[in-house]
Amino acid sequence: METTSFFNKVKKIEIIASRLVENLLSGNYRSVFKGQGIEFDEVREYVPGDDVRLIDWNVTSRMNNPFTKMFREERELTLFLVVDSSASIFSGSGKISKNELICLVFAILGLSAIMNNDKVGCVFFTDRIEKWVPPAKGERHILSVINNLLIMKPSGRGSDMSLALKTVCESLKRRGIVVIISDFKTDGYFSELTYVSRRHDVIALNVFDPVDVQIPESGLIEMEDPESGKIMVSSGNLPSFRNNYAKFRKIQRDRWLTQCHLRGVETLEISTSEDAGMKLYQFFKKRKKRR
Repeated sequence: METTSFFNKVKKIEIIASRLVENLLSGNYRSVFKGQGIEFDEVREYVPGDDVRLIDWNVTSRMNNPFTKMFREERELTLFLVVDSSASIFSGSGKISKNELICLVFAILGLSAIMNNDKVGCVFFTDRIEKWVPPAKGERHILSVINNLLIMKPSGRGSDMSLALKTVCESLKRRGIVVIISDFKTDGYFSELTYVSRRHDVIALNVFDPVDVQIPESGLIEMEDPESGKIMVSSGNLPSFRNNYAKFRKIQRDRWLTQCHLRGVETLEISTSEDAGMKLYQFFKKRKKRR
């Protein structure tokens, strides 16, 4: 990628994301996530009516008097983005690829968190962990991560979401917001999704291209799986081929939705042909009403 082209792309995404954050998401970001966690503050002497389950027995034994733990609400949130960087993400039939859509969504969410003085971290994954970015604050931090996302050249081609989620489980000790951004063309990650959803507020954000849903009527088509390299040739003029493909994709989508909902994971789907900012705004608005 040429230097000029790269910086133009960074600037364009930064401008679009900033405007969407300011005009669409302002005031909604914090209100749409599950209540902030609580953290230990101090101990004080037990008084009648205190919850006996909160008695600090270590302090109590030392002081020969009952003491109870006090907690306070956490004043900041941590937004952690789990980003799919596998080969299938770099495909697209329209004006933008799924990867470019991911960059925009990432920027909107990241800038929203930074504007609310929260921490942002992320992990980029393929069939391995490509990059881990610890949660931190500040505009410089998030813009640096966006730059890394735009210029990233992944080493792997496949998609091991279970590894990414396992890494999140082991690394993020405090409750936060975890947003998984992927086309979810992978399997074998539902156990890890269960563990993450028990500790964190999890949102599964599915980015897709219209071709992922329906093959357009056309002539001879050569389809390649970007992750495995397997090639299949068929005719787009055959209704049976198009219908079978659409049914297969629908089965995949329905299973994904069911498995997410069983775990209390909310879902959002955004197409490369849609307005990402408006989709996020509508999602935030609906989620806020349910809080």
